[in-house]
Amino acid sequence: MSDKIDDAKSNENPHSIFHRYINSVGEQRSLYKRTLFIVVLSQIFGGAGLAAGITVGALLAQDMLGTDSFTGIPTALFTLGSAGAALLVGRLSQRFGRRIGLATGFLIGGIGAIGVILSAVTNNIFLLFASLLIYGAGSATNLQARYAGTDLAETSQRATAISIAMVSTTLGAVAGPNLVKVMGRFATELGLPALSGPFILAAATYILAGLVILFLLRPDPLIVARAIAKDERDKNKHLLNNKTDSYSIDRRGIILAAVLMILTQLVMVAIMTMTPVHMGKHGHGLSEVGMVIGFHIGAMYLPSLLTGILVDKLGRTFMAIASGVTLLASGILAAFAPGHSMILITLALILLGLGWNFGLISGTAILVDSTNVSNRAKVQGKVDVLVALSGASGGALSGMVVAHSSYATLSLAGGFLSLLLIPVVVWSLYKTNQEEVSPT
Repeated sequence: MSDKIDDAKSNENPHSIFHRYINSVGEQRSLYKRTLFIVVLSQIFGGAGLAAGITVGALLAQDMLGTDSFTGIPTALFTLGSAGAALLVGRLSQRFGRRIGLATGFLIGGIGAIGVILSAVTNNIFLLFASLLIYGAGSATNLQARYAGTDLAETSQRATAISIAMVSTTLGAVAGPNLVKVMGRFATELGLPALSGPFILAAATYILAGLVILFLLRPDPLIVARAIAKDERDKNKHLLNNKTDSYSIDRRGIILAAVLMILTQLVMVAIMTMTPVHMGKHGHGLSEVGMVIGFHIGAMYLPSLLTGILVDKLGRTFMAIASGVTLLASGILAAFAPGHSMILITLALILLGLGWNFGLISGTAILVDSTNVSNRAKVQGKVDVLVALSGASGGALSGMVVAHSSYATLSLAGGFLSLLLIPVVVWSLYKTNQEEVSPT
């Protein structure tokens, strides 16, 4: 039976369709590795699409509007758009599997990038804002793709699986900002505004990522995982009070994961959004901005493999606290670094990306641990909506804070805000310990 038929009928009778995966650990491992490979391939393209737009979005708005006060709006819009897309991708994945959900999100993101190009050509700010909302779907999908690698992973492998998906994004994410100047020249040769060049790259890479998922992610890992979990439950249903790991849910863990990812996203987006504008005011050119953002995004994704191992070995909560401390260091350094110092600004943005990386991987692992295959994709989508909204808030407020105060104030506020992660982690640990020692 073809994989296409498998996907079409999987929701009706997953047990019989995926019989060979249910009864063979070897087949499960093989599909797990194949899924990771496909996710890695799509993430390489998706990373380039994400990074290209981040680099010049604020500069494009600044050029159109002629003011700095609203330069955080582009980041706010595409992160707001990513919130709606996260919910859509999560629900589609829950209903039809990862393949349909992720492919739809990437393709919508590509369409949004095309809209941004048209807005730059026509100098239409309203089209720009509308297109950035749609473009945000690519960002949401890029993040949601990390969950696909965990569907068939063992508990002790989950953070590592997340990290493999994320580290692959580095190839595209680092290349994207550093191709800004090249794509700008390419756009100029086509008779288009230079700042539309990176979005040409974004459109092409998002669409390629969507096609990779659509045609190659077969059979669907989430639907296979559901079939395996159902088989385990059926085999153990004769046991009294049976409650397997596959069907457990931890609401406290979901709350901790959500707060962790929301705060790290808020701080990271706020500081990152205004860094290109801050650098521009101190005489740095587009190529220098692209290099700094490239290092930043590299720090967001490149350490992922090591981070995943640390999360699995040292624990989720340890790395969550490490995230808060690293973001604090980034905020302090960004606030006090001289505007002309490329080295210190770059180091601050590297720490910003690293703190985000610690928070996202540990938070994602906690979220996967705390959910079950029957509702995992939907819960993941809802949490990612909140993460995206926090990023939208950070992007929107960052420009206003800098316009009425300074980049240093924004950086310090973000750094100290990240310290809220520590009491949240302590609360979670305290409540867990209380439940463990309480009589049943």
